[in-house]
Amino acid sequence: MTITIIGIGLIGGSLAMALRKNGFGTRFVGVDSSATHRSDAIWLGLVDEILPLDDAVRKSDLIILAIPVDAAGQTLLHLLDTVENDRTVIADMGSTKSEICSLCRNHRRRGQYVASHPIAGTEFSGPKAAVENLFQGKKMIVCDPEASSPYALATLTGMYEALGMDVSFMPSEMHDRHIAFVSHISHISSFALGTTVLNIEKDEKSIFTMAGSGFSSTVRLAKSSPQTWNPIFIQNADSILLALDAYIEQLEKFRQSLKSRNSSQLEQLMTEANEIKKIIK
Repeated sequence: MTITIIGIGLIGGSLAMALRKNGFGTRFVGVDSSATHRSDAIWLGLVDEILPLDDAVRKSDLIILAIPVDAAGQTLLHLLDTVENDRTVIADMGSTKSEICSLCRNHRRRGQYVASHPIAGTEFSGPKAAVENLFQGKKMIVCDPEASSPYALATLTGMYEALGMDVSFMPSEMHDRHIAFVSHISHISSFALGTTVLNIEKDEKSIFTMAGSGFSSTVRLAKSSPQTWNPIFIQNADSILLALDAYIEQLEKFRQSLKSRNSSQLEQLMTEANEIKKIIK
C-alpha cells in the first residue's frame, strides 16, 4: 500500500511513524509546501520520497490530509476531482468538520473520503515534532460516517484501531459544537493567559520566578502554532463564541465572589467544578 501524507508536520509525521511501526504501508510519499519540511521529512525517514501533489495522488492507495483547515477543504475537492482509482481512500485530520463535510457533500466521490479528527497533539509543530506513539490510547472522532463508503470506513477505522485509538462516530455539526468547549476554548484561554502574564512581566521582571507547574501546564497551549489555530478559530467561530460566552459567565461569577469577599459562594463555585473529577481522571 502506498500512503501519501499531505502536510508532514506534527500530525502527518506522527501518523507516518505510527503506520510504519504497525506495518501499514509499503511506501510513504510526502507532499508539503515548505521546503524545510520536505527536507526534514526525508532526513528523519518519515517518508520515502517527496512528490508534487498530483503525482502523489496517482500513486496512492491512501491519502492523509494533515494541513491547516483553511486549506484542507479546497485541497480535498481537488483530490476527489483528481483521484482515478475508486479504491483510493482519503482522510483528513482537521480540528473542524462542518465546513469540509459541507463542501464535499454532493461530490460524486464523497464515499472515498472519511472525515477524521484525532484528539491528540502537542504544542509543537513541524516534522521534527513528530512522535511515534502520539495516537496510542487517544480518541479518533469520525464524522458523518454514513457518507463514507463501507470500504473507506472499514479501511480507516481498522487502521485507527490498530494504532491503539478509540474510534467514535459523530455528526460533523455536533463535533464542532463539542470541540469548541473541550479543545478550542482551552487554547484561547491559554493564549489569553500567556499574553496577560507577558504584559505584566514587562513591568514586574520577577514574575516568572514564581511560575510553577500549575502555570506551566495552563499556558502550555499558548506555545501552539498561530498558523494552525487561527483558521480553526475562524472556521468554528460560532461554536467558540457560545463557549466563550459560557466561560466568561463563569469568570464573572468568580469575579463577583471575590469583589464581595463572598467566601461561601467562592467555595461553592469550586465545589461545582470539582465534579469534573468524575469524568476526567
